[in-house]
Amino acid sequence: MFRIEFYESQDGSKPVENFLDSLDDKMAAKLMGLMEILEEKGTELRAPYTKCLEDGIFELRCKQGSGITRVLFFFYAGGRIIITNGFVKKTQKTPRHELGTAKIRRNDWIRRQEGR
Repeated sequence: MFRIEFYESQDGSKPVENFLDSLDDKMAAKLMGLMEILEEKGTELRAPYTKCLEDGIFELRCKQGSGITRVLFFFYAGGRIIITNGFVKKTQKTPRHELGTAKIRRNDWIRRQEGR
């Protein structure tokens, strides 16, 4: 079994929760449902629900009506899935800055975990 955790910055801000709060109710509900499936299936969940982008960063893909959202995540030891950030998709490709944000937050999260 896997367990989802949302990235929290060192200063206590919660960007993933803020992103989820910014979505309309239907999109947020659908995305939360997909996260539950991700927790159940973990590394076995494949397209069209997830896609490996690069360097161990994956995206969870959600479509509700005409809206498309993505959350980026990585797998960590002990069955942990760390959601780093989310965005409303407006272009064909995942924006480079979103992928960069995911990598920075992953590195920060791992550094703080290993420093415990």
